[in-house]
Amino acid sequence: MKEIEIKTETIRLGQLLKAAGLVGTGGEAKWRIREGEAKVNGEVEVRRGRQLRPGDLVEFAGKMVKVTV
Repeated sequence: MKEIEIKTETIRLGQLLKAAGLVGTGGEAKWRIREGEAKVNGEVEVRRGRQLRPGDLVEFAGKMVKVTV
């Protein structure tokens, strides 16, 4: 499991996927999230702007990413 440390209170899902290196561009993140490829805390998420907080788990392309502070 990869951990992404954030300095702010929240990070948007699309930004997290880019920061984790799971997508190359914001456009790719937008398209793949809308296709239902991302899960947040075990539930499919289709909103690119979903606000993630420390402790949230994101599953994408067979990889897990945890948001930390």
